[in-house]
Amino acid sequence: MRKAMTLFLPVMALLPAAVFAQKMTTAELLGMAKEDAQSAKFHAAVAATLGEGEINKGTAVAGIGPEFVWAVAADAQPALFIDDEPAQDVRRVRAPSFWIFTGRMKTGTSHSFHYLVNGRRFGGRNDVAAYLPECYAQTGVPQGALSEKLLHTSKIYDGMISEWWIYVPAQYDAARPAAVMVWQDGQGNIQRDGGSRTMNVVDNLINQKKIPVMIQVFIAPGTRGAERLRSIQYDTVNDRYGRFLRDEILAEVASRYNIRRDGYSRAIAGNSSGGICAFNVAWHMTDQFSRVLSRIGSFTSIQWRPGEIDGGNVYPFKVRKEPKRNIRVWLQDGSEDLENNHGSWPLQNIQLANSLKMRGYDFHLSWGNGTHNGAHGNAELPEAMTWLWRDYDPAQTEQNFEQEASEQARPMFRVKITNR
Repeated sequence: MRKAMTLFLPVMALLPAAVFAQKMTTAELLGMAKEDAQSAKFHAAVAATLGEGEINKGTAVAGIGPEFVWAVAADAQPALFIDDEPAQDVRRVRAPSFWIFTGRMKTGTSHSFHYLVNGRRFGGRNDVAAYLPECYAQTGVPQGALSEKLLHTSKIYDGMISEWWIYVPAQYDAARPAAVMVWQDGQGNIQRDGGSRTMNVVDNLINQKKIPVMIQVFIAPGTRGAERLRSIQYDTVNDRYGRFLRDEILAEVASRYNIRRDGYSRAIAGNSSGGICAFNVAWHMTDQFSRVLSRIGSFTSIQWRPGEIDGGNVYPFKVRKEPKRNIRVWLQDGSEDLENNHGSWPLQNIQLANSLKMRGYDFHLSWGNGTHNGAHGNAELPEAMTWLWRDYDPAQTEQNFEQEASEQARPMFRVKITNR
């Protein structure tokens, strides 16, 4: 049977030497796509920018906002599928030894794509982020300052060493106490144009007055010698990590900057085990944190030890049975998230969302078709941050969070089996 893909020469070898291009920025490439998509110069620019290896594998893609370009090497005309549906309103161009597609995808979420070539599925990727506009640095918006890497030695975790950073917005005024947001796995937030885009989002939303002037604390999981303590810190259902933040990290931040001490003015965020960690801290210490951003949260049994300690899998039931906490919660997950011996990430996040709904919590579940990946959460971060901090009043120190009327009118989440 004929193979779907037959490549006899590298992509670049089939391009005229006169049109070899240097690697471009994605913006430059998309601009050329609109003006000169049929030219050999554009084809060479695609090959140089997206990479021969990725084109040959059918995984090459780049985009800004809703605008994207894909490229694939194929010996027959390929069909592009986005989120398992035939791509609509895309432009397809034949280049020497490969094909180029340009088109748009919805922003504020993540997408998957693949090709059909000679009737067979080929290439593709899951979790391609389509960022909202506020995820990009914008002209005229003042940028904050990221500290150098700081080191902290813990007493609560008996000698654990943590790397951490402080991001201070340009609008910070030492005469006015600033709100605070803490990010677990904070090392993933320190590249301005990296996957998270956190600093861009914070700058833009503060400038738009959609969130308050707010200091960001990015903290990496701690180590003790060769021992990595991430799961012990993040997945354990108790107040230890919250005390670590309150008594050690935030105390040090307060020694450097004028920050708010009320939980109303503090938020906490994380992905995966960092997501359950954020919820766990607010659950145990609502006086310290009242706003939770949990993305692909690990509400599973990672740290469960029979008769000794609960795992995060208990939270959907704790929410239903225990006294209601005054917290606001944004959850995000996808249908293709993990299933393993610790539990089901998608089902546990749905369970938790239904529990929060049942008890009248101010919550939102953002649901997609992504895997255990940060792309969806990163793409929608401006929306999540705006929702978490909506109606914030710096003159107040507390607020009774109530479920939105629009959420009250909706039914519980239900699960349908779609893959059998």
